[in-house]
Amino acid sequence: MQYAALMESSTELLARTIGARVKQERQSRKWTLDQLAGHAGVSRRMVVNVEQGTANPSVGTLLRLSDALGLGLPALVEPPTPKQVKLTRNGEGAALWTGDLGGRGLLVAGTSSPDVVELWDWTLMPGEQHSSDPHTEGTQELLQILAGEVTIKVGSQTFVLTQGDAMSFPGDESHAYINAAAHPARFTLTVFEPGVGTAHRTENLDV
Repeated sequence: MQYAALMESSTELLARTIGARVKQERQSRKWTLDQLAGHAGVSRRMVVNVEQGTANPSVGTLLRLSDALGLGLPALVEPPTPKQVKLTRNGEGAALWTGDLGGRGLLVAGTSSPDVVELWDWTLMPGEQHSSDPHTEGTQELLQILAGEVTIKVGSQTFVLTQGDAMSFPGDESHAYINAAAHPARFTLTVFEPGVGTAHRTENLDV
């Protein structure tokens, strides 16, 4: 019960942190809720829920919001800091995906826009999978299996990786990570997303 309560408290704190950052960045641009929703391709209600910290948005939704604001996903889950070094201790990563069977996707480190690099620590329990829509054009993903076996689908291609195997692939195609084996799997994932927010800055300059 104590662990469950701690996890719930951590999730609520993360939701409030994300909501406050989204609202701050939206207001600094003098955007209405409808304008941010339009730029991000999500509903106005979703923006409201995220800003109020009452939503549990998917990674895809957070990516759309961070791209629209020109921030990159790491900036949404970290408080601003003037320091050049950001240390994330074991267990302090932001859990942005939680599987029904206990798997988690932790964002443990990242850089600022416009060229954003994200470092993830993923655990998939047997039978779990995470599917992702294509990210922005030019996105690349690199991963290495630390334990177990993971099936990676990229577009129409399927690859089975075991401990020690690594691969890179275009993240601007639909893709999925699947644990079809009988044991938990863990892998590190790096996502490189170039030019975050540049499209919106160009649009604003053209107005």
